[in-house]
Amino acid sequence: MGMTKPRAGEQNLHLSRRGTLAIDLGSTNTVVAFQACDAMGIELIDLAPISREAGEVPSMLWLDDQDTDGLLVGRQVLESGLGDRDAPQLHRDFKRWIGLPVPSEWRQRLSPDQAGARLLQEIWKRIPQDLTIERLVLTAPVETDASYRQWLLNACAPLQIPEIAMVDEPTAAALGAGLPAGAKLLVVDLGGGTLDLSLVALEGGEGRAAPLAQLLRFQSRNLSKSRQTLRQARVLGKAGIALGGRDLDRWILDALQPPGLPCEGDGFTACLAAAERLKCRLSNTDINDEEELTELASSPAMATPATLQMNRKRFTQILEERGLFLLLEELLNQTLRSAAVQGCRRSDLSAVVIVGGGAHLPQLRAWLTRFMSPVPLCTPPPMEAVARGALSLTPGVRILDLLQRGIALRCWDRRSNRHHWHPLFVAGQPWPSSQPFELVLSASAVDQTTLEFVLGEPELEARHEVRLVDGLPQVIERTSDAAAVKERPGPSFTLMLNPPAQPGEDCLKLHFVLDEHAELIMEGEDLRNGRRLERVSLGTVR
Repeated sequence: MGMTKPRAGEQNLHLSRRGTLAIDLGSTNTVVAFQACDAMGIELIDLAPISREAGEVPSMLWLDDQDTDGLLVGRQVLESGLGDRDAPQLHRDFKRWIGLPVPSEWRQRLSPDQAGARLLQEIWKRIPQDLTIERLVLTAPVETDASYRQWLLNACAPLQIPEIAMVDEPTAAALGAGLPAGAKLLVVDLGGGTLDLSLVALEGGEGRAAPLAQLLRFQSRNLSKSRQTLRQARVLGKAGIALGGRDLDRWILDALQPPGLPCEGDGFTACLAAAERLKCRLSNTDINDEEELTELASSPAMATPATLQMNRKRFTQILEERGLFLLLEELLNQTLRSAAVQGCRRSDLSAVVIVGGGAHLPQLRAWLTRFMSPVPLCTPPPMEAVARGALSLTPGVRILDLLQRGIALRCWDRRSNRHHWHPLFVAGQPWPSSQPFELVLSASAVDQTTLEFVLGEPELEARHEVRLVDGLPQVIERTSDAAAVKERPGPSFTLMLNPPAQPGEDCLKLHFVLDEHAELIMEGEDLRNGRRLERVSLGTVR
């Protein structure tokens, strides 16, 4: 994929402004912001003709064919009246599927991975020529597989940028909320496709000498040698789930079931768009709970327009009945428990920060006010807070992060004569690890010549999850017999035993550590002959 952005010639370099670019890829909108090296403030970049407002590009593509002649991006799709079409040419709501197996109902011309990469490419092509991008900061939701983060790095790899960094979206929002060093913030980020929480402590000025972890993945700069005062943001707890504003639109439409509602096609897409408009109007603070609002959905595929009518009281009931606040309470308690282990109590919080499109929902604000009282609510500009915080990461901020899930190794138990999962690092543990985890492995078969390393991720302790049932997101209670550990996809790592080992014989003493990129590193020795084993990476842990 050719994503290299043409630059001005050498004779124009003196006119170029150098700095950092932040891209917050969202399900509904993608925010693009820039900060010059010599500037304190940030700029939301106007990417005409694809941005709806400065720095805000609707996350959608219309692709008539495989070349650029038939491509519309962002605002171009909306202005052409194609944003509500149910057609393989239209690509939207693809973020939640990136890095995952393509869903069976997906029939668009590009896969979700390809659509996301194409959107990034089109944004990059329109970055103003007077900007020289020296650093790129990317954001990712809390509840994403490692495959999403790897996709994001791969999609931006062709860019000729010396430094690329990544940070959780709510953690970036905490940095961008404008609160002083020493503050402890609970960030609630309800976007188009995800609900993320992060409890972050802003530590400024002291510049600890031994960082516990560094989420920034700068490729050509050693931050420890920076002359600037080192600020740190320490993550004390976090949680997330794949539920967002687009799912609330589906809940509204399912609850109303207007007469003549089509099950699929352009008509259904038009009705879903009307439900989104109704949701936005119901979030207006100038209306009362009993005032009925109406939206019409029309399409050439519909014989008559569909009428959607609702008041805010009914909308609140829908959110309660479908389990939004049940999920929110569960995620919040999970985050607070993790923070308590780190010595942070609820009374220590300086503010609750709400960002993302869901920040406009009065129901969310009211619920958080009741649940978190007396901690005050803070509402920075919801669309740009994440990008603003991402830009503040460079060049003098470190993120001290925690594992959300942990990692386990499949081992053979001779007593039970079956495999079991042995935890290596557990959820809530800081990384990189301060001490290696040591494990001795024995052979289980006669003349065994190989040991296979199969890794698994412990399931989160949440009592509920979100599943798509006939295309409708539903909050489902987890079954009690659900597997405690889920095997990680992908090929396993195999280690040769030379000479062959016998049953019960201790073969290998292994040391596992998490490095500054949260990669699981294994090294050790063969106990039978003292031979050192080659250091190997077993992948990234989250």
